[in-house]
Parts: sequence; C-alpha cells; structure tokens
Amino acid sequence: MMKVLGSSWALLLGMSLLMLGNGLQGTLLGIRGQLEGFSTFSMSLIMSGYFVGFLGGSRVAPEMIRRVGHIRVFAALASFISAILILYPTITDPWVWTGLRVLIGFCFSAVYVTAESWLNNASTNETRGQALSLYMIVQMLGIIGAQGIVALGDPSGFVLFIIPSVLVSISFAPILLSVNPTPAFERTKPMRLVDLYHSSPLGCVGMFLLGAVFSAQFGMAAVYGSQAGLSVQQISLFIGVIYVGGLTLQFPIGWASDRMDRRVLICGAAFIGGGATVVGVLLGHNFVVLLGVAFVIGGMTNPLYALLIAYTNDYLEVEDMAAASGGMMFINGVGAVAGPLTTGWLMGVFGPPGFWVFMSVLMLLIGSYALYRMTRRAAPGISDTSAYVTVLASSSQVAVGAAQEWAADNTAEESDPSQGG
Repeated sequence: MMKVLGSSWALLLGMSLLMLGNGLQGTLLGIRGQLEGFSTFSMSLIMSGYFVGFLGGSRVAPEMIRRVGHIRVFAALASFISAILILYPTITDPWVWTGLRVLIGFCFSAVYVTAESWLNNASTNETRGQALSLYMIVQMLGIIGAQGIVALGDPSGFVLFIIPSVLVSISFAPILLSVNPTPAFERTKPMRLVDLYHSSPLGCVGMFLLGAVFSAQFGMAAVYGSQAGLSVQQISLFIGVIYVGGLTLQFPIGWASDRMDRRVLICGAAFIGGGATVVGVLLGHNFVVLLGVAFVIGGMTNPLYALLIAYTNDYLEVEDMAAASGGMMFINGVGAVAGPLTTGWLMGVFGPPGFWVFMSVLMLLIGSYALYRMTRRAAPGISDTSAYVTVLASSSQVAVGAAQEWAADNTAEESDPSQGG
C-alpha cells in the first residue's frame, strides 16, 4: 500500500480535489435550482444532461487523447470545467444549465479517462488492485467532503460556485507537475453488446438498471431533499451518508463475493436496498430514519456495481475481460441518462416519495432477475470465479478496464499451477 501511495500520491491528491469539486456542483445545483423556482421536470433534464455528456465523453475522449496527448486534453478540459462552474450562478436558466451540464459531464468523463490512464500506467500487476481500492476511497471521500462544504455555505450566493471552480483548477497542479511519465494510451477493442449479453444476461441487465439508480442518487438526491423540506445542512448530511454507506460496506461485501455464489449476494444486496427504499417511501419524513435509509441504499448500490463486473467476468474468457469493460460502461451509461428523467417524472406524480419509488422498483427488479437467472444455469465453482476489485460507477472505462485486467491476471495466476502462492 505504501508503495502505491509513493508512486501515485500526486494523482490521488489531484483526484480528491477533483471529486470535491464535482461533488459540490452536483449537490449545489439541485439546491440552487429549487431556490430559483425550476420545476421538477426542468431539474431532471438538467441532472440528466451530465450523464449524456459523460456517456459521450467516454466514447470520444480516447480519440482526443491519441490525437493531442494527455496533458493537452487535461489542461483544456480543466479550463472548461472551471469556467462552467462559475457560469452556473450568472445564467440561471434551466436550458442553459442543461447545456452546461452536458458539457461538464463530457469534460469530467475525459478528465477521468486521462487521470485513470496515469494511475493504471503507474501500477504493476501486483499493485493494481491496491491502487484501484485507494482510488475508490479517494473518490468517495471527495464526494463526502464536498457535502460538508455545501453545509457551511449559502447556496443562493456565488461563493459555493467559486469554491469548486478553484478546487478543480488546483487539482490539476499535482497531477501535471508529477514526475510520472505520460502513459501511452491504448484503447481495447470493445466486445459486441450482443456477445456480452449472451455471456452474462444478469450482468448486462443489472448494469443498465443500476446505472439509473446511481444517476438518481447522484443527480436527484438534492432535488428530493429540497422538495421534502430539508435544510441545506440536512441535505448535505443525507447525501454524505449515502456515500459513507458505500465506503463502509464495499469491502465486507467484496470479501464475501470471493467466497460464495455472487448471484446470491447480488440478490441479497438488491432486495435489502429495495426494502430500505420502501421504508423511505413510508417513513422518509423522519430525518433519522431517512439517514438510516440513505446509509443502507448507498451501502448496497455501490458494491453492487463491482459485484456485477466481477460476476460478468466469471463467464468471460480471461482475454475478453478487458474488452468487456467498454460494453459494461456503455450499458451503465444509457441507464444513467434515463435515471434523472424517470425520477423527475415520478416525483411529479408522487411528490418527494417518487425518488424512493423509482429506486425501489429498480432494486427489486435487479433482485428478482438475479433470482430468475439462478434457475437458468448453475453457478461456477468458487475456485473458477474471477477476483473482486472495488471500482465505482463514477469511474471511466479506463478504471473499469484496469479492474478487468487485474481480475484477468489474478484468474490466470490462480489457474496456472506453475505460479507461486
């Protein structure tokens, strides 16, 4: 672990600042939009815009990097992100905000691709799993810390928009000034979606539904809190607890994942998360109960993402694992675009509880489909399964691909009796 920190501390520090900025703008827009009188439909469009841009950026960024290089892409998109963060409070129009969210989603996606390329390049086969785990922790802590900053400021003013702009600008200094060499960028040819689906129907369906759940959490949680009458401090605490749950339960669930039928774990996590959201529908008016629901839903959904990747790997050939990452990311991204739009519509029909209704339906669908798939084929033996590695939905295809490669390497080593250990 210390070896990983020694070689990647600058990158991890920069990414922590970047996630502070991104976490701030996500929560802040949801609160400010309500103060500006934007409708729930308008807010759902605005929040969905980020995921449209993110999906587009994940497809375009690799070509941009190959054409002009990591450093130029990094620096150019940094300036765009900083500018957009300052523009939000100066042009308070829902259509303008939607366009800006598409652009900033594109920029953040390309920035993640660039940063994660550096992280992957700085890691070895022996340290890649630790590096990805540290990267996940940094991402989560950044988002959690951002909620504390929101709680201390005034969302109706300008300062809270200036802070993430400054944080994002500063985040690139340790990364660009790092002594680590610029990595060569090699894009893996993606697996066809139809082949990926035939390999793992549960992995594909689960990733699509989970993408919608994640985007609802990240994009609409602040909108829900505002409509439910929570204070700024309560909204910040509510969102922070979602990610605290994910950070706390990621490793225990990952540990269990390598020791049992992953479908049972997927099914259990989905039903527990779905049950928690039902409690949110019924008792969400009690803030203490609300925090408990937030912890459980965050603690179930975040590990589910890595669980679905690991489960899909169980049915792939070792050489196909990295190629599958692009398809998994695309499926998740399509679901993420639909998440805020559907959540906004349900909140228009049911009021604030519509936020929980949406996630409840999707989580129960994931659990039910996992049960169905358990009747269709037998689980692989524990010794034949791939390794679980922590990775988040906010990561780009580079981190997901690195996780696939790490799992492939470990699977190959475990299956080769000539390897030590």
